[in-house]
Amino acid sequence: MNMHTSSVMAPPAPKTIAQMQLPVAMMRDILLKTIFRMNLNLVSELSRVICLPVPVVQELVDLARKQRLVEATGTLSASSGNEMGYQLTDQGANRAQDALKQSEYFGAMPVPLDVYREQIKRQSIRNLNITRDQLANAMGHLILPPTLLGNLGPAVGAGRSILMYGPPGNGKSSISNGIRDALGDKIYVPRAIEFSGQVITVYDPIVHSAAEDDVDDPTSLRRTSGRFDTRYVRCERPTVITGGELTLDMLDLVYNPTARTYQAPLQLKSTGGIFIVDDLGRQVDPPQTLVNRWIVPLEENKDILSLQSGEKFEVPFDTLVIFSTNFHPNAIFDKAALRRIFFKIKIDGPDQADFLKIFAMVARKRKMPLDEATLIHLLNNRYPEIDNVYANYQPIFLIDQMIAICEFEGIPYQMTPELIDRAWANMFVEEEDIMH
Repeated sequence: MNMHTSSVMAPPAPKTIAQMQLPVAMMRDILLKTIFRMNLNLVSELSRVICLPVPVVQELVDLARKQRLVEATGTLSASSGNEMGYQLTDQGANRAQDALKQSEYFGAMPVPLDVYREQIKRQSIRNLNITRDQLANAMGHLILPPTLLGNLGPAVGAGRSILMYGPPGNGKSSISNGIRDALGDKIYVPRAIEFSGQVITVYDPIVHSAAEDDVDDPTSLRRTSGRFDTRYVRCERPTVITGGELTLDMLDLVYNPTARTYQAPLQLKSTGGIFIVDDLGRQVDPPQTLVNRWIVPLEENKDILSLQSGEKFEVPFDTLVIFSTNFHPNAIFDKAALRRIFFKIKIDGPDQADFLKIFAMVARKRKMPLDEATLIHLLNNRYPEIDNVYANYQPIFLIDQMIAICEFEGIPYQMTPELIDRAWANMFVEEEDIMH
């Protein structure tokens, strides 16, 4: 696959405290809290934990020494290339404890929101040029009508919103995942950002998969940490997938009253990547309400979040939003909402010829021999019962059912009209009255 990793410019590492654009007292307090909580006393260790280059950490340590919050231990650590050790003074320990009462946050120094804004521009989802080949390769495991890629490609390339709709069981979720796989390159996700003196954690190992080749080796810290600002983690473009569980409050900042820190909402974690709203129409909030919440972000590429204090602020919205629903769009949206979703793509079931192609492909993968008489029985006797409506999930369902029966009965994998009837009965539940 054609990777375009090189196109994303890495965030440059800061060289001095002045370049950090963070309140100096905040940086000093994070340093003190980190020393206090983790019992670290070497600048090289602190550099790794607060994710700043050694010279910047040394500058912070010197500043704290001037304020009599940190003192040199007077011993050189032989194991660490004769580094000077430091420790908190009593005054420093008190300051660290006071600072922890205001916010439990310590460790990686946050990136100011305005600095992160610049990095978002460098790695915008809207800078991507996805080719037909890339999309076809990522969708290789799916049998799709040829026109579908032609519709999906421009939608993904534009980095705008997409609504996929159509009957269930035809791979809307698989297509969403295929789009994610087609992105292919890496971006930089901040561990935490800072706005108005508040820390908001962004990097989330559940959402972001770090690129293995960039895990810093502590022994070669000085050599590697200069390549990019290690307050960021180099990751695959993120994908957030939500379904029926999505509620409006999941799109707000999450405040932890104990730690007095914030966690980024789902759409901010998905910056530079994809946000998939699966099964739209199954959430507690009506689809129209959910889409209304996205209108400003989708149109203006920015979102509005609120701090506990009520202060509102703007964050960039740089996400490809994919809505997927089994309902017809006209049934769940008004015209104004539909106008704001940029691409609308119908994902339909296969026709009989494609159904048979999928059936043969699944059978080959599952090592199930095809039987012509069984297939004729399926097409002539069973499918008319459901008005010959084919769906992409049915071949996998029917073949896996037959495999389960063969394994239970201890017979070689085989396809017979009797086995297909048993599998069919499990795919659809007969209508009947059950006595309560």
